[in-house]
Amino acid sequence: MKYIKTLLLAILAGIAIGIGGTIYLTLENKIIGSLMFTVGLYTICTQGLNLFTGKVGYLVNNKPSYLIDLVIIWIGNFIGTFVCSLLLQFTRINIDATNICNIKISDNYLSLFILGIFCGMLMYIAVDGYKKTNNPIILFICVSVYILYGFEHCIADMFYFAIAKMININTIIILLVISAGNSIGGMLIPLISKIK
Repeated sequence: MKYIKTLLLAILAGIAIGIGGTIYLTLENKIIGSLMFTVGLYTICTQGLNLFTGKVGYLVNNKPSYLIDLVIIWIGNFIGTFVCSLLLQFTRINIDATNICNIKISDNYLSLFILGIFCGMLMYIAVDGYKKTNNPIILFICVSVYILYGFEHCIADMFYFAIAKMININTIIILLVISAGNSIGGMLIPLISKIK
């Protein structure tokens, strides 16, 4: 039952990121779009949903069994972003993610991995900062920075690939590379903080 709830909360988090991605992709002003994208992470943090990039940094301070939770959350996030993209195809909203996806597909794995690390750091800073201060400003700053600088967020990328109908073996590998980068970036600060 615990894992079913974990999965369902992860699916909802994927949908929330999909909503944020929709806002970003449909606004011409990328600065405003990057700020509005944060509605996804804000919803996740205030409603206690499960986002992989918001949870992976806490692997450092959890038992090894926490890895199971993270795998379930990643799968749930994937399902949620896919469901969101599928449902949007039956609406009047026209979303074009082809260009943003082509940039990622034409990049190399090392670049995607490094950009994933930077995004992972920002996501840990955002989520942990919000937990400690209850101030949502840190969420908006960190999310807009990662978007505007082109850092890679595996869950947002799941939505982009899904909405562009580009889910295939190649993009799954890209998502796994970015996920690895997000994971290392998310764990860096808590890992170094443990050193005495």
